[in-house]
Order: sequence, then C-alpha cells, then structure tokens
Amino acid sequence: MSVYTDKAIYVGDVDDVLLDIDGKKIESIAVGNLNPELSDPKGHRGYLIPFRIIKEIGDIIVIRHISAAFKKAKGETKA
Repeated sequence: MSVYTDKAIYVGDVDDVLLDIDGKKIESIAVGNLNPELSDPKGHRGYLIPFRIIKEIGDIIVIRHISAAFKKAKGETKA
C-alpha cells in the first residue's frame, strides 16, 4: 500500500505495521521503498510513521505533511 502526504507527495510503501498489544492499538507503520527526492534516509532502509499522523486509509494511506521531516520536493512551495 502506498503512502502519500496530504499535499499529494509520494512517501513510500508500507512494509509492516507495529502493534501495541497491551494497548490494543496500532503504534506505527513501517515504510520502505522511500521517495529519494523527499527524504534523506541516511543509510536507513525505511521509516516508522506514527499512527497519530495518519489522516486517511483507503486504497492509499494519507499522512499529515510535516515540512521539517522531509526535504523539499521539486516544485513544492512553502505554504
């Protein structure tokens, strides 16, 4: 499943889901196949995206765009 920001920027693909068994909730999603224009993986193969920043789940997953977390993609302007 693909992950995009709410500004329609591709982040990567879901590799796995981390569950909090005691709390009976999803803690985060593990995202791999990262968009190289969006982030600097610094040797990491993926990122953990906290479940609290997920806005929508359907055919794709939409997360809140956090400018500080991602380097500026081509054509993106500061809002």
